[in-house]
Amino acid sequence: MKLAISHRWNLPVKEAEALQADLAARVVARTTFKPAAVKTVAGVDVGFRGDVARAAAVVLSFPDLEPLDFSLGEAPVTFPYVPGLLAFREGPAVLVALDKLATWPDLFLFDAQGIAHPRRLGLAAHLGVILDHPSIGCAKSRLTGSHAEPGGKAGDWVYLYSGKEVIGAVVRTRPGTQPLYISVGHRVDLRLAVDLILRCTKGHRLPEPTRLAHNVASRAEHPVKPGKGQLPLF
Repeated sequence: MKLAISHRWNLPVKEAEALQADLAARVVARTTFKPAAVKTVAGVDVGFRGDVARAAAVVLSFPDLEPLDFSLGEAPVTFPYVPGLLAFREGPAVLVALDKLATWPDLFLFDAQGIAHPRRLGLAAHLGVILDHPSIGCAKSRLTGSHAEPGGKAGDWVYLYSGKEVIGAVVRTRPGTQPLYISVGHRVDLRLAVDLILRCTKGHRLPEPTRLAHNVASRAEHPVKPGKGQLPLF
């Protein structure tokens, strides 16, 4: 794994906010690849056990969504809990997990915000920029912005606004469940991001890549090491 941009994670809060502003200006909100070329998709999720962040990455084939690879990474938390700056708590563990992947995916789906963030740089956008790799934010709850209620059918969606600015989409992935908050991470436009999320959904509220990543990250009995072939919880 090679980073396009490297930085410290244990910055003072004001410096962290300034770095977010700099990285947010580097987000590419258009698609820079041919959608038909996407053959692998990775879901990324992060959990915490005390002062340790635990990240899981699960790589699936696309569009058939068969598991191919997974990895786990842990890192001590060195940044305080500050709303809007959670990427500085989660990012180091994510990088440890991604560095262990044997299969590098064409696209990342993060269980996190992309640009639907007060400074337009949630974890999906932050990691997308420093990796310079296509990424999408797929969050379970709203961090900022306002929206109408999407329709009740799977695939119904509406825009998420900050004032008059579109910062994401509110997408119903399963009837009778709360919608997801989809936003650009890096190098993927919003409409394609919504389409890809829906194509990655297999009857659950969460898209399959992040659903499986959450399952892996949340199980304490799995060792923190890369694996391939027989994958847990699938």
